[in-house]
Amino acid sequence: MAAESARGAAWLRRLAERASRRVVLRRKLRMPAGDLVLVVTPASALSYWRRDITRVDPQLLALAQEFVRPGHVVWDIGANVGLFAFAAASMAGLTGGVLAVEPDGWLASLLVRSKELNRGKTADVTVLQVAVADSVSIRQLCVAERGLSANFLEGAGGSTQAGGIRARRPVVAVSLDWLRDQFAKPDVVKIDVEGAEGECLRGAERLLAEGRPILLCEVGPGSRESVGELLRRHGYDLFDGAIPAAQRRSLATPAWSTVAIPHERTPGFGGISGV
Repeated sequence: MAAESARGAAWLRRLAERASRRVVLRRKLRMPAGDLVLVVTPASALSYWRRDITRVDPQLLALAQEFVRPGHVVWDIGANVGLFAFAAASMAGLTGGVLAVEPDGWLASLLVRSKELNRGKTADVTVLQVAVADSVSIRQLCVAERGLSANFLEGAGGSTQAGGIRARRPVVAVSLDWLRDQFAKPDVVKIDVEGAEGECLRGAERLLAEGRPILLCEVGPGSRESVGELLRRHGYDLFDGAIPAAQRRSLATPAWSTVAIPHERTPGFGGISGV
């Protein structure tokens, strides 16, 4: 009975995912400075059917509120429908700036629509339709069979949430160091690139050595050793972003939700211990 119930639930989920593929919704994002309206799609994740998307990823929103300050420049690498990008834009205020990087053309178009709806309420949001890798190149974007939030670069592995590959599309890929030469230096960089985080950070040698941003990075099991070594080499302390700030202690290896802070900046973050 349990197996049949699980199969039935999986079938209903697949049906809902297929029915959501071209649906576009306006949803409210509640932030301390005032509500924002985002243009989203449940084709990204079924949770975007919620009317109040503040509950879609409360941990991610909490990190935006914890680390983004008025006037900050924030880069959102793997912006999807912009939950973090616009939360960061709200926290950064009119004197800040946000670069939202998203390789999927349809999702990038939704980001532009959200930008227009919130113009004058937040930091300016620049939308850039590219992927991020270790060099400037042409890559294949694998479009997930399930939610578009699980799209991944060919060769990066992706995650089990992809449920297979629906299509492959050529995309321009750039490096974080290339972005550093084109845009304002970031104070905070959020990275969610579905298995490509190691490659992404390999293309950020100058940014990490000279720019010293705080990183909020989703790190999969296959990348933890290489990402940890690279960040420690650049003098970053690693913490688990899923743990309340007062309880965080320095990690030997990255967590799924990694907060990486330059060692010289760690003492300025409340209860966080760098040792």
